[in-house]
Amino acid sequence: MLCLDTILFMDYDVIVIGGGPAGMMAAGRAAACGARVCLLEKNPTLGTKLLITGGGRSNVANAEFDQHIFLAKFHDAAKFLFSPLSPFGVQDTIDFFHGQGMPTKVEAEKRVFPVSFSAQSVCNALVRYMRVGRVTVLTDRVVVGLETIVDTVSGVRLKSGTLLQAQAYVLATGGQSRPETGSTGDGFRWLEMIGHTVIAPRPALVPLVIRESWVHALSGASFSDVKLSYFQGEKKIESRKGKILFTHFGLSGPLVLNMSRSISEFLEYGEVTVSLDFMPTKNIGEIDREIQVLFAAQKNKQVKNSFDGFLVPLIIPVLLKLTGINPDTPVHSVSRDERLSLARAVKDLRMTVTGLLGEDKAIVTSGGVSLEEVDCKYMRSRLYSNLYLVGDVLNIDRPSGGYSLQLCWTTGFVAGTAAAKTGTNTTDISRSMG
Repeated sequence: MLCLDTILFMDYDVIVIGGGPAGMMAAGRAAACGARVCLLEKNPTLGTKLLITGGGRSNVANAEFDQHIFLAKFHDAAKFLFSPLSPFGVQDTIDFFHGQGMPTKVEAEKRVFPVSFSAQSVCNALVRYMRVGRVTVLTDRVVVGLETIVDTVSGVRLKSGTLLQAQAYVLATGGQSRPETGSTGDGFRWLEMIGHTVIAPRPALVPLVIRESWVHALSGASFSDVKLSYFQGEKKIESRKGKILFTHFGLSGPLVLNMSRSISEFLEYGEVTVSLDFMPTKNIGEIDREIQVLFAAQKNKQVKNSFDGFLVPLIIPVLLKLTGINPDTPVHSVSRDERLSLARAVKDLRMTVTGLLGEDKAIVTSGGVSLEEVDCKYMRSRLYSNLYLVGDVLNIDRPSGGYSLQLCWTTGFVAGTAAAKTGTNTTDISRSMG
């Protein structure tokens, strides 16, 4: 068995900094291409953040196989991602995990999960991949910076003072979301120190904090296919449809998370209100007629007990309170105006946004290295010829639903391939999955 000093000073071709999804993919791929690889992770174990993705279930990809539709989800970054997605796209991701003995299944909104519904399965698959390639994994290793000479990285400095060297380096340190997992923005600081432009990170894909106290009563209630709109003053800014979840502090769920960054930008200029439309396919008249049918079938009941199948039960007491209808009123005593008021509340339930939860609750952060400084065909820095940048280090916004992890798999694979070529000075690297 090799002693620690021998491991630290072995002659590596590629050093990967960061043991998250992008880092493990890059390390495994570089090793599969024949490179001698060392992966450094500051936590005691690998995949700390990966294990909490998707609520611990790990939404590994989104089964959208039309590349144009898929790329559109990345907005301004789409033009940069076309090239890396060509060698390793959605189908390649699914094939990769199947090849590592991890079957997958497609759920609502094309979200791809491991059949086990356990993020540990994903982490195990990546560890197996690295083990086959004999990647040297060093945990509890805190990196403090990159050493450079002219236009190349010459080494990785550890907190202990040790300098580790290789021919190529992959930076996979993540952004600044969920700092308790190790994503504390270290990579951004190192990159700025060596001359890269880093767009200031800000929380993205985060829940909304709502002022109105009645939302507390709805904590845990979820609604599918609702429409969420937000306003600044009287001006409607944007509307989208999807799934929302009420929490003890406000609103979450895929629809909310995917609109959160845009909402945060408008919060800087003044108060933002949001509106929920629980029945976006119906107008107020149609909703009123539906209520009338319900009431006609149970005219002697109290109004609070007369909405079976109408909406999630938790919302009914809230709607009655907000519209001033006494919940103990017999159905036959509810006036037309009260009924219409109820229908309007179903179509336009207003709330005031007081803020967004911070980086400690963000699924990802926006910001990172400017893509203008990255050759995305190889995920290589345009400033340093042997430095590769992957995953959340990059300034790429994306929605929830498997897109973040796909970004990790794609950029990790591409960077691992190119880094192996640099590290071993080879010109013909197999494109097999290894």
